[in-house]
Amino acid sequence: MYDEHALADKFNIDEWKKIFPYLKPYKKELSWLMFTCVFTAFFDAIFPLMTKYAINTFIAQRTLDGIVAFTVVFVLLAVIQGWGSVVYSQKAIVIEMGVGRDMRYNLYRHIQELSIEYFNLTPVGFILARVMNDTNSMGGMFSWRLAMIVFQSSYLIFILASMILLDVTLGLIVTAVVIILGIITAYIQRRLIVLNRETRKQNSKITAAYNEYITGAQTIKSLAGEELITDEFSGVNQEMRLKTMRVRNLERTFMPMIAAGASMCVAIVVSVSVPRVNSLAFDVGTLAVFISYTFSILGPVQELCQCLNNTISLQANVERVNHLMEAPAAVDDSEKVKNIYGDIYSPKTENWEQIKGDIEFCDVSFRYPDSDRYVLENFNLKIKAGTCVAIVGATGAGKSTLVNLVCRFFEPTKGQILIDGVDYRKRSLSWLESNLSYVLQSPHLFSGTVLENIKYAKPDATMEQVIAAAKKAQAHGFIEKLPEGYNTDIGQGGDKLSTGQKQLISIARAILADGKIMVMDEATSSVDTRTELLINAMTADLLKDKTSFIIAHRLSTVKNADIIILVDEGKIIEMGTHRQLLRKGGAYYNLYTSQWEEDEQEKFFKKLEDKTDKNQ
Repeated sequence: MYDEHALADKFNIDEWKKIFPYLKPYKKELSWLMFTCVFTAFFDAIFPLMTKYAINTFIAQRTLDGIVAFTVVFVLLAVIQGWGSVVYSQKAIVIEMGVGRDMRYNLYRHIQELSIEYFNLTPVGFILARVMNDTNSMGGMFSWRLAMIVFQSSYLIFILASMILLDVTLGLIVTAVVIILGIITAYIQRRLIVLNRETRKQNSKITAAYNEYITGAQTIKSLAGEELITDEFSGVNQEMRLKTMRVRNLERTFMPMIAAGASMCVAIVVSVSVPRVNSLAFDVGTLAVFISYTFSILGPVQELCQCLNNTISLQANVERVNHLMEAPAAVDDSEKVKNIYGDIYSPKTENWEQIKGDIEFCDVSFRYPDSDRYVLENFNLKIKAGTCVAIVGATGAGKSTLVNLVCRFFEPTKGQILIDGVDYRKRSLSWLESNLSYVLQSPHLFSGTVLENIKYAKPDATMEQVIAAAKKAQAHGFIEKLPEGYNTDIGQGGDKLSTGQKQLISIARAILADGKIMVMDEATSSVDTRTELLINAMTADLLKDKTSFIIAHRLSTVKNADIIILVDEGKIIEMGTHRQLLRKGGAYYNLYTSQWEEDEQEKFFKKLEDKTDKNQ
């Protein structure tokens, strides 16, 4: 199973600094958040002093003089404190939603810039966990958790300062206990960082497993593999339980220690204060304040410890987000190229050259990033504009390698690929992508209508152009029969359509794109025989004036191609026209004659079945 990058062994402020720029747009809200947190903490610390005044004045002296003014002031303080709480809550919501939104947006933009290689190596579940879960955690950290840390820290400082001002000895005793609790917290930090990181990684594995099992639900059921898959998931889930239990056990052990420290503090205050009250060296009001403050210490200390633990655990989230944001694109334009032609989000189309479609491989050697074996070595090939190149071979032979290089999904390890006589690395990716029409073997449609999916290729296309493309792709007939025609909603991923119908729509989309370079990767493998024959008959018209690449398993569909390249085990073993390769009598000849015999046998038995049915 995919394993994430190694994370740091301890809290790393440098990782957090990379997140801080997301706070810049919310400086005003952050300032208000900090101010109102300190503000409300100050008023919270004042209330016990108000209690002291009430005890020493109204109870000890048995008088109600000034009770009305005292009540008015008390209520006014409560209203002011309530106002501060409302304001910091509002600001926290703005920061939480804003930071989360901005991070998701930037991550999504960066993901669009990543190369195919990244998605081949990284499971969808891991990417989703970072984009959704981790960004939400960051938003919560810089809003509610930050507010809690500022509020509880300020509150703790105010009560400790008040206690020291009221009685230095008792105040210092309580302060010493708080410092000891802080040292214990620091001691446990490191262990919590490691355990929380392991838990986060395991959570990502569960997310990835869920994604894989849900998307493969049909396959699982068809193989009756529910029990096997459930057992696999049970193992991942059990590991998550064990890792989470370790974290929770440490946290649950830690909190009682804090509570015990606070209780000990109360006991010390009472044992020291009561004799002094009896000797009139300490008034009852001050004793009440100390007891109130001492009990109040438990709350902020526990909250601060909890916030600190949460912040520590977020180290893993921060590192994961940064790792994704900093993931390099294996294929990217140089700064010089971007300055001339722009990037995918800001293309300078006015500088784009008109493409003809001449393609040339110049001493190209290539190996995939995760392999040491060269797929191509010193490969040379000239393809004139308008040429049809067929790439054939058995399943898994490596037929897509040449196309991946032409489309610049990968770049040559050595050598150059020229388009119209210029190394395509000197032109922008956007320029090349805008001139590609690609039909995948497994078509992907987006949620929405048929019309919207076809128009992805050309958003400003007219309805007449869309229909013309659909007719060429043999899709117009079935589209018209849909409940709402071109405005029919096809569901998520086109799940309301058959695989063949999705393929025809993807072909229509590629036709509408009208790229000078067209790739058809087993484009008719999912359609019925009649439709396949119609599309094959129109192939010459579809590919007219285009440099095209047809990846196929059936040789009968590509025999009219200008160049046929036979691939086996990732290597090009034969190349030429259909006639040239047959005359050669090599691997292509053997493969073609083998398929021809299979086709003839199939036709024979089909005729025999038809004849038998007719006689019956």
